[in-house]
Amino acid sequence: MDKRCSLPLTSSHWGTYRIETRDGRVEALHGFEQDPDVSPIGTGIIDVLDGPTRIRTPAVRKSWLDLGPGAANDRRGADPFVRITWEEAEQIVADELGRIRRNHGNNAIYAGSYGWASAGRFHHAQSQIHRFLNCIGGYVRSVDTYSFAAGEVILPHILGNIYVFLTHATSWPSIIDHSDLLVAFGGIPLKNGQINAGGIGRHTQRENLKRAARSGLKIVNVSPVRSDVDSDALTTWLAPRPNTDTAILLGIAHTLHTENLVDHAFIAKYTCGYERFAAYLDGAVDGTVKNAKWASDISGLTREEIIALARDMAGERTMISLAWSLTRQDHGEQPFWAGVAVAAMLGQIGLPGGGIGFGYSATNSVGDHGSRVPGASLPQGHNPVRDFIPVARISDMLLNPGGEFNYNGQTLTYPDIRLVYWAGGNPFHHHQDLNRMLKAWRKPDTVIVNEWCWNSMAKHSDIVLPCTTTLERNDIALSPRDPYAVSMQKAVEPHGLARNDFDIFSGIARKMGVGEAFTGNWSEEEWLHHIYDQTRENALARGISLPAYEDFKTAGWFAYPPPEEPTILLKAFRDDPVANPLKTRSGKIEIFCPTVDAFGYPDCPGHPAWIEPLEWLGNAGQFPLHLLSNQPATKLHSQLDHGRYSRSRKIRDREPVAINAREAAKRNLKEGDIVRIYNRRGACLAGLTVDDGIRDGVALMSTGAWYDPEKPGRPGSLCKHGNPNVLTPDQGTSSLAQGPSANTCLVEMEKFEGPLPPITAYEPPEFSD
Repeated sequence: MDKRCSLPLTSSHWGTYRIETRDGRVEALHGFEQDPDVSPIGTGIIDVLDGPTRIRTPAVRKSWLDLGPGAANDRRGADPFVRITWEEAEQIVADELGRIRRNHGNNAIYAGSYGWASAGRFHHAQSQIHRFLNCIGGYVRSVDTYSFAAGEVILPHILGNIYVFLTHATSWPSIIDHSDLLVAFGGIPLKNGQINAGGIGRHTQRENLKRAARSGLKIVNVSPVRSDVDSDALTTWLAPRPNTDTAILLGIAHTLHTENLVDHAFIAKYTCGYERFAAYLDGAVDGTVKNAKWASDISGLTREEIIALARDMAGERTMISLAWSLTRQDHGEQPFWAGVAVAAMLGQIGLPGGGIGFGYSATNSVGDHGSRVPGASLPQGHNPVRDFIPVARISDMLLNPGGEFNYNGQTLTYPDIRLVYWAGGNPFHHHQDLNRMLKAWRKPDTVIVNEWCWNSMAKHSDIVLPCTTTLERNDIALSPRDPYAVSMQKAVEPHGLARNDFDIFSGIARKMGVGEAFTGNWSEEEWLHHIYDQTRENALARGISLPAYEDFKTAGWFAYPPPEEPTILLKAFRDDPVANPLKTRSGKIEIFCPTVDAFGYPDCPGHPAWIEPLEWLGNAGQFPLHLLSNQPATKLHSQLDHGRYSRSRKIRDREPVAINAREAAKRNLKEGDIVRIYNRRGACLAGLTVDDGIRDGVALMSTGAWYDPEKPGRPGSLCKHGNPNVLTPDQGTSSLAQGPSANTCLVEMEKFEGPLPPITAYEPPEFSD
């Protein structure tokens, strides 16, 4: 046996690794022996674990410390910091939380946490911060995700609980054995399949796509980017204008409707509202027939391509895959709804290899053929504060306290936030229009963050508390979306004065008189034992026997046995829709939804519809490139952007941007040039790569480069590093979901002239103590 198999394990969102240490330092991370497709992302932590970006001690922004809360907020991002002790930090945070609660109430506290900080089940930043704040009276929360918020809100109206469609997607074995055609709107990007919330034991997306290729499965990649399907399969690339997937799907639907290719028996038995939708397709609603010619004029695909695709889909066992990225556009609810309508018209939902799926290879778990066990977690307690916001509306909330907003049939009011406490996640990565967010960021009196490295979030905070990484603490990976349980073993001591989130909050809780309520009088080890035992009970209820806790720790990992049969999404519903109704208003698939229709939103009517985006190639003027900001291949979001693997893929230290040779020639640009990308919202630099797998009129730039303004703290400053969110619009997808619309973005680019400004994103701030 390879001697590395005896090394301790750690798990992360991008995989499981064996840890090799020497003299108290991590020397190497080796791929887990169960994983045939180990992600290289994980190795990026080695050189930064104790590097210059590491936060070694608690610190406070100097102006805040000298002048008090709310002072010189425009200096966030530019001010020096003052190092303090943990005793001082705990008291300062406890006092400030107490002041806010006394003077403004708990609904003036916003808890920002996006849950991606750790794959561990106990040291899960979101659970820790929410439990702590609930112990002191609650907080304003966020709902939905930046990944697919529009889908999270629309799908429950038309299909039911969205998380069923993520955890019970038709599995790859069913597709490989039974599908003839896989039509992938937005592709099946393997780079995204490197990650999975809560950990990965075995990467499977690549091997499944290779098996699909060998089976003869035909794949149609409907995307402006050819590499969105990376496969040896027989792949056809259809390259539409970005943000026109809904129009294409409506053109397909009209073809099915007029050529008598609709499964009317399925429509009658399993759906409601088809007649209203058909009338819209025929133009009875607005005078516009949604035929293939109409869809061609909008999308840039030919009429013949759309008709042929519709006929092929009707003539073969077809799986429709809708990428999560389709929801991150203006009116992002519509592609998912239109895709469901087309799948219903084909009548293959609930059949082996047929129907619809959401986000194949968006994460490793979608379509994975593995057993699912709901892992226990740290109880968060009760939050008595009822105020919440859609996650992508944080700038709106800070800029418009007391303002009204629509969300999913409700008219709500933005709270007046005086304190932001962040643990896990980075809004300077996730959020759109960072220059607008910088203005909003000046509003709170105080911003507190638990963070392990001096990223843009830490630099724009007032109080910074250093936390540990997964390599510096014990934990358990028990993802409900992965069939592996992993004992995550502490490999090295915490760097500097870094503490676990549990210990950080325990110390503050003691100062505030709620220490026992927060800890439950249990240690880290006692909580880990409890969480594992609860998960063991959950597994046993599903016929899966996990080893005892100590035996599990000794073995290091456990794999749940795979299910006997492949998963088929909505099979039970198809088999008996009366006994197994959907969790919708009608119990059926709602092609027309009376609930959504009754909301009366002009930007989200009661059926799938084409609504012209805020900006797109159909109305381009001085900004003729449509920028798509996709998920990066070298990191998860912005995590480990400063690591060696991510930095090795940059061009002259900048994030790459890709256009095709024709677009490069128009601008006299060549491979390797540093370019300035700009629009009315902002500008950034990037390193150019020329790729003829990019559609005309499209620029492709991954998210995740740490925000690095030329003039820190000043809205409108050039981002030297290449964060595309200085360019993207901060507008909700619609009044229904209020999700992010990052992929609705027009820009122009030019060669950058003059001295190239140095990258400072990876440098710690100045200290004045």
